[in-house]
Amino acid sequence: MDMLPKILLLREELNQHNHNYYVLDTPEISDFDFDLKLKELQELEQSNPQFFDVNSPTQRVGGGITKNFVTVAHEQRMYSLDNSYSKEDLLEWEKRLQKQLGEVSLQYTCELKYDGASMSITYEKGRLIRAVTRGDGFQGDDVTNNIKTIRSIPLKLKGNYPPKFDIRGEIILPFKGFEKMNQDLIEIGETPYSNPRNTASGSLKLQDSAEVAKRPLDCLLYSIVGENLPFNSQFEGLETAREWGFKVPAAAKLANNLDEVFNFIDYWDVHRHKLPYETDGVVVKVNNHHYQEELGYTAKSPRWAIAYKFKSEQVATVLNSISYQVGRTGAITPVANLEPVQLAGTVVKRASLHNADQIEKLDIRVGDTVFVEKGGEIIPKIIAVDLSQRPSSAEHTLYITHCPECESELVRLEGGANHYCPNFYGCPPQIIGRIQHYISRKAMDIEGLGGETVALLYNNGLVQNYADLYTLNVDQIVPLERMAQKSAENLVKGVNESKSIPFERVLYALGIRFVGETVAKKLAKHYKNIDALSQATLMDLILVDEIGERIAQSVIDFFENDENRLIIERLKEYGVQFEIVEKVNLNATNILEGKVFVVSGVFTQFSRDDLKKAIEDNGGKVGSSISSKTHYVLAGDNMGPAKLDKANKLNIPIISEIEFMEMLKK
Repeated sequence: MDMLPKILLLREELNQHNHNYYVLDTPEISDFDFDLKLKELQELEQSNPQFFDVNSPTQRVGGGITKNFVTVAHEQRMYSLDNSYSKEDLLEWEKRLQKQLGEVSLQYTCELKYDGASMSITYEKGRLIRAVTRGDGFQGDDVTNNIKTIRSIPLKLKGNYPPKFDIRGEIILPFKGFEKMNQDLIEIGETPYSNPRNTASGSLKLQDSAEVAKRPLDCLLYSIVGENLPFNSQFEGLETAREWGFKVPAAAKLANNLDEVFNFIDYWDVHRHKLPYETDGVVVKVNNHHYQEELGYTAKSPRWAIAYKFKSEQVATVLNSISYQVGRTGAITPVANLEPVQLAGTVVKRASLHNADQIEKLDIRVGDTVFVEKGGEIIPKIIAVDLSQRPSSAEHTLYITHCPECESELVRLEGGANHYCPNFYGCPPQIIGRIQHYISRKAMDIEGLGGETVALLYNNGLVQNYADLYTLNVDQIVPLERMAQKSAENLVKGVNESKSIPFERVLYALGIRFVGETVAKKLAKHYKNIDALSQATLMDLILVDEIGERIAQSVIDFFENDENRLIIERLKEYGVQFEIVEKVNLNATNILEGKVFVVSGVFTQFSRDDLKKAIEDNGGKVGSSISSKTHYVLAGDNMGPAKLDKANKLNIPIISEIEFMEMLKK
C-alpha cells in the first residue's frame, strides 16, 4: 500500500497544529494527542524512508552537528536602521521625506523593535531552504539547522506565496525562558547569562542543533524582500506573511500621520513592560512600497525607515567602592557599591561589574560618577562613566590578584572571562555555598535548616562540609544565636530524615560542577550506585545519554579528589542513600538473549533508560552504535537520516517502542 498520501496528510495536520500552538497560541488538541500523531508519522517515515523530507515536523528536534558555519552572501543586503531619540527627530525625518517626495500624504507602519538577533530566511516553493544571520549586512553565517528547531518558524508555507523570497525577522528569547535557563545554571554553580538578546544570538551558533532545540527561542517576522511580491505596502506585507504561516507581532499598526505615530510610541513606552520579550523602541516605516523605492537608501540605512529608541530609565550616582564576591564554585564577581539612588521604582545600592574585562572596558574608578540603568529592565548595570566629573585623585582600578576571603592567588583559565579562587576546600564562601546547595529544596530539602543557619554553623566551627551535618546534636545548636530548643530539635530531625532522599537527588546535592538535576538523574539511573559512578572512565561517561566531555571530566575530577571520597564514605556510614533502590522485576526473562539493540531517538511512552533496562532485564545487550553486530534498532523521534541510512544499508530491522513491547509479550 502506498503510504505517501497518509504521510503527507499527517505532515499537513501536524504543521497546522504546530502553527496553532506556537504562532496563534490557540491549540486545538492536547499535547498528548499531538505526540501520538507525531509518533505515528515517525513510524510511517521510518518504514518508508524513500519519502524522507528534511522539512517534516519530525525533524524539529535537531540533531545535526555544524562544525563550521559557512559564510553566505545575502542576495539582498540587510541594512541597519538610523536611530532617533525624540519626537523632534521624527519630525525632521518627515521633512526630509517630504523634501524628496514632494507634498504627498504619507502613511506609516509602526512596529515594535524587538531586541534579538536579526535573521534572513529563504523560502523556495513554499519550503524553508536556508537561514542566514545578519552578519555585516552583506553576508552572514548559514545557521539553517539551528533555525529549523524554532517551532514558530514554518518549514512549509500555506496559501498563495511567490516561488522564492526572503523574510527577515528577529530571533528572540522570552523573559520566562531566559529566567528558567539562568535558574538551571545557578543550580549547577555556573554564572548566569547576562541578557536575553546575547543568549539568543549565542544560541544560533551552537554546533549541536539538538541543544538549540532545548532553548525556548522564538521568531518574530517584520519584512519580506523579493521579486514580484503580491502586495504593495509594508502593512499589507505583514498581514500576508501571517496568512502564509509566519509569526508576525499583532502590535503593528497603520498610522495616517505622525500624530498617530506619536500615540503608538506613547502607548508602548508605558505598556512595553508587560510584554514577554525585550523591546527597546519602535520602528517607523513609510508604508507605500512605491515611495520606499523612490526614497532608496543611504550607504548604511533605508531612508524610508527609522527607529525610535525608548529612553531606558537611567540615573547618575557615585561609585563608592568595588567589592568582590566568591561563589560556591570559586568564581569571583566584582560588585559596584553605589551611593543609593532611585531607579525604576527601587533603591539601587549595588550593580554587577561582571569581570575584569568589563572594568577595563569602562575604565571605571572609585569616586567616579557613573550612569546606571536596568539591563533588560531587570538587573542594574553601569553603562558609562561621566569623565567630566572624575576626581583628580581617582586611581586606575587594579583587579584583585588574591581571594578576598582566603588570600589564595586567583587563577584565570585560558580564554575564560572570570577569575577563580582555587582553594576549593579551604575558602569559607565556597564551603558555605556547597553546604547551602546540599540542603536546598531540590537537593536534600532539609527542614529546619536554611542558608543563614548554615553560615552560623560554619562560623561557629560546627560544620566544615555537608557530612558534618550528620554529627550535629541539639546541645551543640541551642547555644547559637537565634536558636531555641525547638529550632535545634527540628534541625537535627530534618538532617536525620534526609537519609531517605533518593540517590539521584543525593548525587545532585553533592554539587559536582555541571551536574544539575537532569544530569544527576541520568547518571544515577545508568550507574545505579555511587561506587560504579566513581569508577567510570571518561569514555564510559561520555557514552551515557546526553553526557558530554565537559560533564564527564568534571565527574572524573570530583572522584579523583581524596577529600570528596572521604566525605562520601562518611555519608555512607551515616546512612545517606548512594544507590537506587530497585524493585525486583518478576517479569524478567531471557527472551532477548544474544540480541544486540541500539536505542536511538526520543520516546513518548518510555524513557530511553527504561527501554535499555528492559532490554537488559530480558537478556539482551545495548550497543552504543549501529554496526553489523546490531540485531535491532529501537527508534524514537529524531533518529536522524544518517542512522536510518546506515541501518537500511546493513538491513537491520528498525522497530518502534510499541513493536518492542510486543516482542517482549511473545
